[in-house]
Amino acid sequence: MSTSKGGRKPLVPLHGAKRNALDTTLIVVGAFITAIAFNLFLLPNQIASGGVSGLSIIIKEWFDFEPAFTQWIFNIPLFIAGVIFLGKQYGARTLVGTICLPLFIFLTRDWPISTTNPLLGSLYGGIGVGLGLGLVFRGRGSTGGLSIVAHLLQKFSGLSLSLSVMLVDGTVIVLAGFTLSFENALYALIGLYVTGKVIDAVEMGLGYTKVAYIITDKREELTRVILQDLDRGLTELSARGGYTGESRPMLMVVIGQSETSRLKTLVRSVDPEAFVVISNAQEVLGKGFKIQI
Repeated sequence: MSTSKGGRKPLVPLHGAKRNALDTTLIVVGAFITAIAFNLFLLPNQIASGGVSGLSIIIKEWFDFEPAFTQWIFNIPLFIAGVIFLGKQYGARTLVGTICLPLFIFLTRDWPISTTNPLLGSLYGGIGVGLGLGLVFRGRGSTGGLSIVAHLLQKFSGLSLSLSVMLVDGTVIVLAGFTLSFENALYALIGLYVTGKVIDAVEMGLGYTKVAYIITDKREELTRVILQDLDRGLTELSARGGYTGESRPMLMVVIGQSETSRLKTLVRSVDPEAFVVISNAQEVLGKGFKIQI
């Protein structure tokens, strides 16, 4: 598929010392942001939104035990289990996150809390944790913890990873509901949801991209207009009508959100009878679109 002019190479090579340095930096910075969100928003409001961090909040409520120590106690053996049962993917980058996150939580434990409102705590805690974990994942790393349990559950039970994660985090939230309060568990669900959305935004970017599928009898004219007036490339696909059985070409065009109205205007000007479907593209990499780092 051709695209608009001006393709650019990744800012940092995919392999080598620069990539390793960038990945490590993203993991460390992400762990630091996650620790701040934990100490300033989640811990003061007892928002145990899953994971080992959620367990550490519950254990602090039970035994007044330092959350950073709890996380180290859980994370180190879980990391070892991950390496044994899951292989080398739980290697150096996971070890960095596993050590750094509890360390930063311990170092920032005395920072002044930002709010005692549990709703604000769950929202902004979820945003901070999502931002931090998103950076960790962009660095191709992990903070370990119960995500390893979810992977082990997937491996030995045959469940999907998403369901395994839900079961593990859900267990922590249910435990928080019995230990802390039912209301706190509801706030934890809000925080968990916000965290997931922010992680997606960090990993996928905030730019919105559309993909348009166009079925037209004026393929050549429309192709020329899109290439020249919209300055976007396109791909021609083979399609067959389900009712008529006739083979017809279908054009696929990837555009930015701001170009959507312009594309629809061009299509109408060339072929008012064209059938057009426009949907969101979760992520687009390549010439004319996102620079890979």
